[in-house]
Amino acid sequence: MNFQSIVRATCGLVLLAAPAVVLAQGTGSKNWTMPRTPDGKPDLQGIWTNATFTPMERTPSVSTKPTLTEDEAKAYVKATQEYWKKYEGRADNPIADQFGSGGTGGYNSVYVDRGSDLAKVDGVYRSSLVIDPEDGKVPPISQEGRRRNSEMMRAFNKYDSAKDRPLGERCIVGFGSTSGPPMLPVLYNNNYQIVQTPDRILILVEMVHDARIVRMNDQHAPASVKQWLGDSVGHWEGDTLVVDTIGFSDEGVIGIPGGGRRTAASHLVERYRLVKNGQMLSVTSTWEDPSTYSKSHTYEFRYYRAPKGTEAREFDCNASDEERAKFLTGTPGR
Repeated sequence: MNFQSIVRATCGLVLLAAPAVVLAQGTGSKNWTMPRTPDGKPDLQGIWTNATFTPMERTPSVSTKPTLTEDEAKAYVKATQEYWKKYEGRADNPIADQFGSGGTGGYNSVYVDRGSDLAKVDGVYRSSLVIDPEDGKVPPISQEGRRRNSEMMRAFNKYDSAKDRPLGERCIVGFGSTSGPPMLPVLYNNNYQIVQTPDRILILVEMVHDARIVRMNDQHAPASVKQWLGDSVGHWEGDTLVVDTIGFSDEGVIGIPGGGRRTAASHLVERYRLVKNGQMLSVTSTWEDPSTYSKSHTYEFRYYRAPKGTEAREFDCNASDEERAKFLTGTPGR
């Protein structure tokens, strides 16, 4: 299975995604007090996961239902768990099967960490992470967006230089938009650590040890400055952290649902709010790029606080010179 297949699968499959989520969105019990940093801002620090069984887009079987009943949610979870169970003990996985490379080994169910339930928001189970448009689908990609994606996919088969290879393959950023932004759940390593100061907020991404740095109450960098993860500037609106990100590099970065690729026109606004007695982060991400999508769209996530004592450990992604040589020459094995 190649990287292109992984990207398509993690963004488009409707069978994967999410942690044990039986929590509603409310801020918490009446006796709960918002934890605050010394400067009086909500304390978002800690280790969080956004793993979820809830698919990014609404599936055909529930195309007209933004929410699921308790019985429907249980049936969905059971079917998903049984689907993955058949891969236990096999050097195989459904994504490899889908793209015709089954039997070649690779990630099996042991490596997959998608949680154990669907997300429950405001007391109901959501059928998709996309909440706007109302059909739970990412808007269609423009003709220009399809053209750019086609060019990138054709370039995927180039092996003339290490720089021709995808960023995830080179361990520069994680695949599937794990570091985003927006930060999307993928097959595994869906963990994040937040470290907070008055003028900087760090979001450490477990996958490929990416680090997002949000500059508080600052101006964006000049338009000529492009970054893998964009330029994120934040401010507080009451107890809600608002993060505005522009300035994306468009060098081979893909991972948004529908195959959208970040461009100079990409713009993301995220809103983070601590809820459920401090055990959950409510996160909405509104993505707009008129050069790629017909209109903006919004995802709503839930980040769940990791159990006490959980550590964020470095993800050892290392594309060594030896490995790069194998990529470029087609040398099999390690």
